Amino acid sequence: MEIITGVFESPDRAIDTVQKLRSLGLTDKQIGLVTPEGKWPASGVRVPVTDTEDSGMGQAMGAAVGGAMGAAGGATVGLAAATLLVPGVGPVVALGVLGAVLLGASGAAVGAVVGDTFEETLGEGIPHEDIYLYEDSLRHGKSIVVVYADDDTPSDSVHQVIRSSGALSIEKLRDQWWNELRDDEFLHYQSSGRDFSRDELSYRRGFEAAQLPECRGKSYSEAERSLKSRYSDEELDAAFRTGYDRGLDHQPTLTETR
Repeated sequence: MEIITGVFESPDRAIDTVQKLRSLGLTDKQIGLVTPEGKWPASGVRVPVTDTEDSGMGQAMGAAVGGAMGAAGGATVGLAAATLLVPGVGPVVALGVLGAVLLGASGAAVGAVVGDTFEETLGEGIPHEDIYLYEDSLRHGKSIVVVYADDDTPSDSVHQVIRSSGALSIEKLRDQWWNELRDDEFLHYQSSGRDFSRDELSYRRGFEAAQLPECRGKSYSEAERSLKSRYSDEELDAAFRTGYDRGLDHQPTLTETR
């Protein structure tokens, strides 16, 4: 069992990918699509907005998506649709239960949403460490397709459809995300008399670590146990800690801009 995701530059490309996935025999329960509301075709179905940072957001999203079942005939891809408000991203259209799961993983209650509600049915689950990249993709107008490949689904064929449809790789998304931030981080780090060229890898690693769901909003000392389970003592150097603190400060700025 595997969760497979693909990020696309346009909703049309994502919709086309969904149709190709259906040709493999995948059902709507195995496919989700998430796209910024402003990018979604006018024929998309809209249901009441749910704020994904509210307590009990997993249940709220489940109810919103479930309530749209049977009423989504006008949606371009035929999946049940819900419009969700994601802090730092804005209004986002989530189609299918998997679309709601992906958005749920972006909130503070990631463990409750994905772990308790969907872990048994979604196998390995959404890769939590990449959630900030999906959020950034939505923030920049990209669309995301999520596929649940079970034991009866040819996962190799799913990967092939995702790639051939023009999905951006996680590595490319990560580089795009960092390149947008890099100039400001260079100036910030150099202003303290340190060598960014020498320390960039460790600094960036710390900055990225602050975006992990289990570390968000937590000081270095509060997140230290989680960090030590992921990184070696050598990796947790002074540049890492500086990058972590800077990455921690970066999170509130995203919410403030929406």
